[in-house]
Amino acid sequence: MAAVTVTWFHATPDGGSVFEDLEVALPRERTDAEGHVIAGSNFYASPSVQLAELPAGLDQTWHTAPRRQIVTILSGAVEVTTTDGATRRFGPGQMFLADDMGGKGHLTRTVDGPAQVLFAPMPPEVDLAAWAASGG
Repeated sequence: MAAVTVTWFHATPDGGSVFEDLEVALPRERTDAEGHVIAGSNFYASPSVQLAELPAGLDQTWHTAPRRQIVTILSGAVEVTTTDGATRRFGPGQMFLADDMGGKGHLTRTVDGPAQVLFAPMPPEVDLAAWAASGG
């Protein structure tokens, strides 16, 4: 079964933050008019999807995510650093799940210019394990 890897960073019990790779299964299949099978994840309802541009030179100090949200990079590059010192860079077509709404949070900066992103909030009542699972 197909899957998509989403980088997930979240708060730790000690108030820090860490990265984790979350494998999101694509169990929902549909066939288009030409016979192509398109595999999709389980659904969740997002209350307010937003397009945004992060400016060149953005270099945010420690902060928490304003809400649990999937951030998809449309253009440019964004770097995120967690409290354990790990840094990951995300470019066009890559995404991450920002889920560190407590604790110290993370650092965010744009790399080599502005970055256009899509924010897709995930309500707190969405069971992350069930959403990512193959069954439901």
